[in-house]
Amino acid sequence: MSQGKRTAGRAAADLVDTGMRVGLGTGSTVFFTLERLAERVQGEGLRMVGVPTSVDTERKATAMGIPLTTLDQVDSLDLTIDGADEIDARLDMVKGGGGALLREKVIASISRREVIVVDAAKVVERLCRKFLLPVEVVPFARPVVRRALEQLGGRVVLRLAEPGRAYVTDNGNEIFDVAFPDGIADAARMEARLDAIPGIVETGLFCGLAHELFIGHDDGRVERRRRA
Repeated sequence: MSQGKRTAGRAAADLVDTGMRVGLGTGSTVFFTLERLAERVQGEGLRMVGVPTSVDTERKATAMGIPLTTLDQVDSLDLTIDGADEIDARLDMVKGGGGALLREKVIASISRREVIVVDAAKVVERLCRKFLLPVEVVPFARPVVRRALEQLGGRVVLRLAEPGRAYVTDNGNEIFDVAFPDGIADAARMEARLDAIPGIVETGLFCGLAHELFIGHDDGRVERRRRA
């Protein structure tokens, strides 16, 4: 376990005030956010409601006793705390390693403040030099989308749940994991190009959505950065 993940995740949970509506992200770092929120709900009487970005987060939050609500009940969120697979100096991100990219982007889009929690290993100079870009795709459109991604220079692999069976998201779609050998120099431009391809539901490029970054270090420090 990365101590940095624990440090960042728990520190961000202390941003939550009574009365807040909070987006709850998905992933190993956000687990520590949930853990700390549960402690505050039970120990301090913190009153808040969360909107989970995945079935996995919903299950964990429910088991921990964190009150939840749905998008039927709220039209905006005061704060969202989420992780990232990679994040650069502009606070542009790659997300979706856990398969929740569509719901995570929906939640980010209605959040007044989006705080990203990572350990230092997730901070990069250029996105996708090492991490594959997740692209959620409608199964019917799989061959069309594959060809379009290859024309953009991507090396495309269908994500599998097990040998011979495609991974299926909470929304019933599939995911392509796409390698860009030289990374992505202009993430916003690439995001726009991908969004224009019919059959792509959502991409793992999150540009201009993060407001603040918490970087946890193994010595217990939390470095905070804000989007310029």
